[in-house]
Amino acid sequence: MNKRVLAAVGVAVVALGAGVSTALADPDARAEQRFAEARLVDPAGGFVGIVQLGEQNGRLNVMAQVGGLTSGFHGFHIHETGECTGSSTPPFTSAGGHLSAAGDSHPGHAGDMPVLLVNDDGTAHASFTTDHATFADVFDSNGSAIIVHAGPDNYANIPSRYVAAGPDAATLATGDSGGRVACGVVTER
Repeated sequence: MNKRVLAAVGVAVVALGAGVSTALADPDARAEQRFAEARLVDPAGGFVGIVQLGEQNGRLNVMAQVGGLTSGFHGFHIHETGECTGSSTPPFTSAGGHLSAAGDSHPGHAGDMPVLLVNDDGTAHASFTTDHATFADVFDSNGSAIIVHAGPDNYANIPSRYVAAGPDAATLATGDSGGRVACGVVTER
């Protein structure tokens, strides 16, 4: 990652952390909220960004700042296992599939999140709230990881005019978002 992109990600991480730190300093806010983060790395182990999670009133607030990725849309998900082995082939398969209840398919996974739009300079920022997953889901017995995929997620939207039978099993499992280009284990703060 070039130094300018790394500096921009660093500044954004400091800004995101300032909001979390302010909330952590307030004991009443801390009683109501929980915080976690995932430091994203590429398959070679290089830092590419950070995703911060906050939970309040059963909703996850998600903030992401990344750099050094290819421009365009990228699938962005919470995966079921808190492990990011970049040396596996393909990389980061150790994180398992999308966080979901047994029998759920795409786009109904608890870990399905909006696609990440990466700018031409390789940076992206996302901020949203979801009630599809909670800290209890994220911090189950084997933890969770955040994954950025190589391609966009189609959320299994395959109209019957293209495929009469609808989406196939791979599309229902992954949204056809491709390989895994960044991973971060979610840790509570």
